[in-house]
Formats: sequence, C-alpha cells, structure tokens
Amino acid sequence: MSVSGLRKGNNIVISLLSKIFIRQQDLTDPAVRRSYGVLCGAVGILLNLVLFTGKCCAGLLAQSVAILADAVNNLSDAGSSLITLIGFKLAGQAPDRDHPFGHGRIEYISGMIVSLLIILMGVELLKSSVDKILHPAPVTGGPLVLAILAASIAVKLYMYAYNRGVGKKIDSAAMRATAADSLSDAVATSAVLGATVIGQYTDLMIDGWCGILVAGFVLYSGLSAAKETISPLLGQAPEPEFVEQIEQIVMAHEEVQGMHDLVVHNYGPGRIMISLHAEVPASGDILALHDAVDNIESELRARLQCDAVIHMDPVVTDDPEVNALKAQVQAAVRAIDPVLSIHDFRVVAGPTHTNLIFDVLLPYRFRLSDGEVVQRLRTFVEDMEGHRYFAVIQVDHSYVAMEA
Repeated sequence: MSVSGLRKGNNIVISLLSKIFIRQQDLTDPAVRRSYGVLCGAVGILLNLVLFTGKCCAGLLAQSVAILADAVNNLSDAGSSLITLIGFKLAGQAPDRDHPFGHGRIEYISGMIVSLLIILMGVELLKSSVDKILHPAPVTGGPLVLAILAASIAVKLYMYAYNRGVGKKIDSAAMRATAADSLSDAVATSAVLGATVIGQYTDLMIDGWCGILVAGFVLYSGLSAAKETISPLLGQAPEPEFVEQIEQIVMAHEEVQGMHDLVVHNYGPGRIMISLHAEVPASGDILALHDAVDNIESELRARLQCDAVIHMDPVVTDDPEVNALKAQVQAAVRAIDPVLSIHDFRVVAGPTHTNLIFDVLLPYRFRLSDGEVVQRLRTFVEDMEGHRYFAVIQVDHSYVAMEA
C-alpha cells in the first residue's frame, strides 16, 4: 500500500468514524478533541488485541520467540492505547478549586507514559536480540505465519496513518507519540517477517541482527516522542506562528503603539493564557484606552481561544525632544546588535541631570552578558551631547522565541 493510499484510507475512516461517534466537529472545543482522543484509543485497543491474538498463534505455529515477543509488544500497545484513552478523559475534566486552570496537561503526561513504554520495549528488544545472536536458533514458518505477519504490518501502518492524521488534526502530542509507536511496531514486525522468510529458505539465522536494527529505530522513536511530550510540561516557548497571530491582532488597533513582555502560559490544549504589555499614548483618554484594551482581550479570546490579560504602558508619543532621544538610544542599541530592542522609554528631567529610563530586550545566550550591554548603553547615554543624561536600564529576556 502506498503512502498516498494510506492517507486516503485514513481520511475516509476518520471521516466515517467521526460522523458516527462525534456529532460536533468544532476542533476548538475541548470536548471534540477529547472525543477524537477517546475514539483513537478505543480503536487502538481493539486492533492491538486482535494483533496480539494473531501473532500468538503465529509464534506458536512457527515456534518463534521473536514472533511471540512481537505479540507481547502488541499487548503492551493495547495498554498504551488505554493510557491514551484515559489521558484524554482525565484531561477533559472541568477546572476545580485545586486546579483552576483545568487538567489539560494530563494529555502530555499520557503521551510521556506511552513514550516511556516505547523506550522500554526498545531496551527489551535490544536485550533479546543480543541473546538471539549469542544463542541462535532456527525459525520455521508456513504461509499462514507469513500472512499473519504481513497483515500485522498493514494494520500497524494503517494505525500509524490514522493516529498521525488525528494528531495533526487536533494538534495532540499524545496522538503523535502513539503514531510513532505504531510506526516502530510496523518496522519491528517487518524485520521479524524478513528474518522468518530468510530462516525458512536459507541456513542464515539473522533474527538477532535484525532485532538490533529494529531496537535502534524503536529507541529513536521513543526518545523523539518523549521529547515532544516532555517539552510542553517544562514550559516550552510558544510556536512562532501563534506569537505572530497575537502581534497582528494587538497591533491592528490604532491605540496600541507597541507591545512587549508577551508571556504564553500553556495549561494544555485549549487552555492557554497570555499576558502582555501594550504601549498606549500617555496623552490619550484613559477610559477610551481601557475600553480599547478590553476589546483586544475579547478579540484574542474569540480568535485564538485563549484568555488574555493586557497591561497598559503609557508612553509619550507627541514630544519631539523625547522622540529624538529615543531615536538616538534605539540607534545605539541596534549598533550593538540589530536583534536587540528597547521599550517603555521615558524621560525624567531634573535640576542637575535627566534620566533616560527604558528596558532592553536580550535573547538568551546572547554573545554579550547583561552587564556588558548595560555598561555600553550607559556609556553611550552619558556621552550624549550636553553630558547631562543618565541611563536607568532594566534588562528583559523574552518568553517567546527570538533570533540570537
């Protein structure tokens, strides 16, 4: 079966099953995501139990430890599907007093457990493969055994396509981890099938060597899936596309002169909170500006399905002297590195000197330390014409991805 054929069949089955079991198709609704996860988990349990039964029969007929081990692997996959199903059910629980942001991160935890099971199976397969190399034994198999193994590969490839398609559809790391597990199983069974065929018609006993190659693939898949599920739990930066959408929505309002200090709090799919600072004209009407900010928060909630909290930063925009000083400092910052930027620029004049107060935004692992950047800017400000300026600088680090 070709990849395009798999995708086409996958789309047909997804469409058919979702129409039967999922009436609502709004993917922004957490209940719909949960329904897709539960449906995939149930299908995975059923198919893996069928494969376990078939491979047990094939392993006994062929007297093959490798096939029996592959059958046990499918039984563990049924357990993984059960974990995915339970994870989606628990993740859909409503917020409560102890968890006001909901339980959405349970989906990530279930995906991590599946990843750990993949790694465990890879380790066990590696151990059994080494033992098979040290103690080789012939493998026998008839047409029925080969047919069962071939059917198993086809089913696992279908499960890979199905889980990958749904994982992409609902943007689920847990489903993508399950898809990786199905693909590694298909490769493992392919190696078992190849070794069985070679063992049937030649004197070569390569079960162990094929097993080592498969174990390496399984371990790689498990580690990749673990990274994808652990990263959100550790607080990974939001996707650049999501940040760009936020910026477009906020900056589309003429009242906003700039935005900074964006923080995205991810409590699981469909449970995202964001906070940011919006620069507004200091000369504007405070009530009108507050109303504009409320409208922006409502628009973010409606378009991106996230709760937003916006802090207003008043900035002077109509003072030529302030604008000229800000332009000089911005040029100095860009001279250090174009990736740097400043915000919250204020000028506080005094009888002996004038304070230029601003924040400078640095990427993580920048080539200069925070102190070095601050010292360079302070020196520049103190050397400005008149020698009466003093810099008060706050160093910020972005909570979203920046180019370094």
